[in-house]
Amino acid sequence: MAFNNIPEMFFSQAQKNRGNVAQRAKRGGRWIDITWEEMEQNVCEIAYGLLSLGMSKGDTVSLLSVSRAEWVQCDLGIQSAGGITVPIYQSNTPDQAEYIINNSASKFVIVENKMQLDKILSVRNKLQNVRNIIIVEGSNESKEGVLTFDELRKKGREQAKNFEKAVSDATASMKRDDIATIVYTSGTTGPPKGVIQTHGNHLAMSEALVKVTRNEKGDVSLLFLPLAHSFARAAEYYDIFMGQTTAFAESIEKVVDNLGEVKPHYMASVPRVFEKAYATILSNATATPIKKKIFEWAVKVGRQTSQLIQAKKPIPVGLRIKRAIAHKLVFSKIHTRFGGNLRFLVSGGAPLSKEIAEFFHAAGILILEGYGLTETCPATHMNRYEDYKFGTVGPALPLVDVKIAPDGEVLVKGPNICSRGYFKSPEETKELFTEDGWLRTGDIGEIDSRGFLKITDRKKDLIKTAGGKYVAPQNLENLLKVDPFISQAVVIGDRRPYCVALISISQPEAEKFAKENGISYSSYEDLTKNEKIFNRVKQTVDSMNSRLASFETIKKFFIVPRDFTQENDEMTPTLKIKRKVVTERYKEPIDKLYVK
Repeated sequence: MAFNNIPEMFFSQAQKNRGNVAQRAKRGGRWIDITWEEMEQNVCEIAYGLLSLGMSKGDTVSLLSVSRAEWVQCDLGIQSAGGITVPIYQSNTPDQAEYIINNSASKFVIVENKMQLDKILSVRNKLQNVRNIIIVEGSNESKEGVLTFDELRKKGREQAKNFEKAVSDATASMKRDDIATIVYTSGTTGPPKGVIQTHGNHLAMSEALVKVTRNEKGDVSLLFLPLAHSFARAAEYYDIFMGQTTAFAESIEKVVDNLGEVKPHYMASVPRVFEKAYATILSNATATPIKKKIFEWAVKVGRQTSQLIQAKKPIPVGLRIKRAIAHKLVFSKIHTRFGGNLRFLVSGGAPLSKEIAEFFHAAGILILEGYGLTETCPATHMNRYEDYKFGTVGPALPLVDVKIAPDGEVLVKGPNICSRGYFKSPEETKELFTEDGWLRTGDIGEIDSRGFLKITDRKKDLIKTAGGKYVAPQNLENLLKVDPFISQAVVIGDRRPYCVALISISQPEAEKFAKENGISYSSYEDLTKNEKIFNRVKQTVDSMNSRLASFETIKKFFIVPRDFTQENDEMTPTLKIKRKVVTERYKEPIDKLYVK
């Protein structure tokens, strides 16, 4: 069914699914179900409450919170009142939040808790347009102009009769080309840019995803990605479009535990989560010689099965029997940890290692990699449940056109593309598109004979060595991370004589290695400086180098004393490395790697 706007889609599904579960959240140690009827009531109360505070059609409302049930309710409430949602990452600093709030001219700010309230209060005298702040969880601390979530909803209930028509009229009048949200990029290369996303952009994405996925009404998804990012936003609206249940993870650290509790049918994730899961599985499976032998046999059987499935060939009876034994002895434990109901997983936001995708498929868990940008709201490509190719991001989604520019850049067109560009940035918007209207993705890629797109690297991240050779750093980094001993890697070499790498090691793996090799240490940082640890990492680097052209190889590396983290501003909220920050922070050890 074609909808004119997101609230219309939501209210339509709420009417059809009144008593079914729309959202699931963990409160006080137990999972609470929220029906579509209850969610609709909450959304309406939020909309009425905002209107009673003086919100007008077209007003912007900033939303600063982790992903939770109330985030989605507030988003829909804002839009139902005719407003525009402006998400802010919970990890943003007060200055970053101030910039987004002022740049978007937000009149209201909804914050999650006291920590986020304090963040906004610390810059409140600099906020130019804000009338009220609403806190979802906690007290308003008797601050002027601050309301609790319950107070907002109470206002909504009391003013329902006065604003029911306003919400009804707003929902009836909004068109697909009206602005639904302004999503600010992470700003790794300067001030964040606000990407203007329309109702039609998001609806087109849901309509396209329905055609290429195998979900059913009533399915359950687990959401932990930040809803300030377009990837999670697509999952939010897709679940509503499909009439599914969205369960909200307690935190990224609790995702695996929550998978076992919620037992979802699918989950969207970023590669970093799969990398960590892969490393943990390998570490546990090789704890003893017997376990290691059984595990390696099971993986071998799984890979043989996987290859036949990918080639769409029948699986011989003998191999089916071996696969059943491998599942019972090894893979069933992985499936149980993931809840046991998974039909597939979706990976996006950054490149997924082909080897890791192949490993999980050997274990019977399918990861479908997709591709897109905030500016494409968010996907242009995705592997299909029935048709996938590891190491690629799949064919273009329905309604999306794609071509490769002469310099290798991927160019796209489609109804999900944010054709309005950047908020208050006409020059940057102009640069985003070619003269004939194709969006420049900034990524280098190639399309095979079956239409599958392979992203080789970010155009601006491509390394050009002093010898004039181009190197794709993300490919090398993914090859290194296949070894569970290596946690993260950043390859450097632009305008340098050769490539080097900053490498962080897995603490559990390093400690296990130290115990096996009689290495004494007083801290994890001690291990990163140990010669035997260095030589262990060198084995992986040398093995990778043996498969590469000379100009691509990592000539030297430095083991950093800790993982790169979001808290240290070295990763984005979707767990991508901020290359500029990391290279500046480790300038001294990098420079030493180039001293002969």
